[in-house]
Amino acid sequence: MKKIAIASGFFIMTILVSTVSNAQAEKKKAIQLMASPVDAKLRLPAGFSATIVADGVAGARHIAITKQGGIYIKLGWLNDGKGIIYLKDTNHDGLVDQQRLFGDYPGTGICIRDNYLYASSNSAVYRYALDQNGEVLQPDQPEKIITGLVDHDRDNSKSITTDGKGHIYVNVGSYANACLLDSKSKQAPNPCPLLDSVGGIWQFNTTKLDQRLGDAVHYATGFKNVVGLDWNSQVNALYIMEHNRGQLHELFPEYYTEEQGGLTPAETMYKVTKGSNGGWPYVYYDPILKKKVLAPEYGGDGKKPAATKYQDPTMAFPAHLAPNGLLFYTGNQFPAKYKNGAFIAFHSRSAQLKKGYLVAFVPMKNGQPSGSWEIFADNIMLEKELHKPCGLAEGPDGSLYVTDDTGGRIFKISYKKG
Repeated sequence: MKKIAIASGFFIMTILVSTVSNAQAEKKKAIQLMASPVDAKLRLPAGFSATIVADGVAGARHIAITKQGGIYIKLGWLNDGKGIIYLKDTNHDGLVDQQRLFGDYPGTGICIRDNYLYASSNSAVYRYALDQNGEVLQPDQPEKIITGLVDHDRDNSKSITTDGKGHIYVNVGSYANACLLDSKSKQAPNPCPLLDSVGGIWQFNTTKLDQRLGDAVHYATGFKNVVGLDWNSQVNALYIMEHNRGQLHELFPEYYTEEQGGLTPAETMYKVTKGSNGGWPYVYYDPILKKKVLAPEYGGDGKKPAATKYQDPTMAFPAHLAPNGLLFYTGNQFPAKYKNGAFIAFHSRSAQLKKGYLVAFVPMKNGQPSGSWEIFADNIMLEKELHKPCGLAEGPDGSLYVTDDTGGRIFKISYKKG
């Protein structure tokens, strides 16, 4: 643990946070490209199959694919001093046969819009111009468009997406679980002074250089940490997946049993607009009670209802599943039910489900869920191997790509009508 002094507004507070060093450490591991198709052995709906595109891509976080089929992957830690890998199928046989590493910073976010590749470190966002083949023109000379974002090691991934209208949306997650002053306190300040710099989404300009937090629009607040987010082009709106708070039983055993602590709060999807407020750290959504309740740090007891001014989620999921990727499917390869629906990569395990490490699907109609969520891809975590889904991307042929930031596999899921 380490102490961090934070000046925010009129408050100065000391918060104890855990130190995570692996994001800064360099890990070099051989990246393996497949000489022939390799069955990934995932459990999928009828008609779907999955292959392993590459293996050993250590720290593979989010992923972006060009219209030519080139694959860009952001690495959570450096490989041979680089934090982005580019994979390419040069002979068009369906197998990746070329790789290139560039970018000297670790991180999570990566996306493509209007002939630019955008990528984030844990405190900044860069952009690279792409040529007519979708390849980076100057890999060693990116433009830094955003700088100085809060990074205190914990929940520090700067996930990004764009809207095609000159805006880029950046998550700045909170490194504090519930705005507590220190590890011994059970009462948090009201208002929470952290919310001016973390716990929300900020909207920046895609073309301006060296923007800081004060230059941005504070687009949405009250969301503890958002690793998965995507722009829904069907309804022209931003959607996010919130990683919720934890430690309810550990901090408040008088209100929550160990079992209850494992079952709440929900992981949540939101459609956010300018001014959206999810209520963190004051409230959380209870998936069992199916409503927002007051957080114990602000007088709650696990039952007291929250103020109605906070936005309800678009959909709620079992607790502690850790949604790391969100993608709205716009392709034509998959059956019609998947069109405009949402795929979600869950990076952890649920006590309620007694399973995890899966890709889920939510059917959507006009930007709203049109049915219950379902497990789409399972068996990613093998018995003796650690594999955790993180990033999602759609290929130009309508296939779904899934990254695994723990085991380093890149999966390609395809559909063939029987």
